Amino acid sequence: MRTAKSEHEGPKRHRLKFRQLPGPYAIVRLAPDAPIPAWATKGPFTSITRTADELSIVCEAENIPQDVDPGPRWICLKLEGPFPFSQTGVLLSFIEPLSNNGVPIFAVSTYDTDYVLVQEEFAEVALNALRAAGHELCPSDESLSMAD
Repeated sequence: MRTAKSEHEGPKRHRLKFRQLPGPYAIVRLAPDAPIPAWATKGPFTSITRTADELSIVCEAENIPQDVDPGPRWICLKLEGPFPFSQTGVLLSFIEPLSNNGVPIFAVSTYDTDYVLVQEEFAEVALNALRAAGHELCPSDESLSMAD
């Protein structure tokens, strides 16, 4: 007979492989009714989310026009998925060591995997914390295609 986990048992910690996508990224907030700009859809990874409160755009920093405040620059870490929806604790396993080391993050989930953005000023601390937690940085693939 299966029993529920004790509330004192923590979630299973996963050791994950991840890649750092090339180039710095930016996170931009526009008005909720703003049209989706063409620059927001270029590059190997973009995320566009509209809510009643905002239009959030994640894209390569070089795509941001001069009249838009790009905010801080971010590195983008891609977890090597896909992960089934039934698998729990994946993102927690990755971001917990970052939180424990005071590294702020911005997470984006897709159907297959998760992306975690870290401000460039925290990049070294973040990568060291992830390695110490048993996560593996894979060599980046400079030839990322739009299908990745």
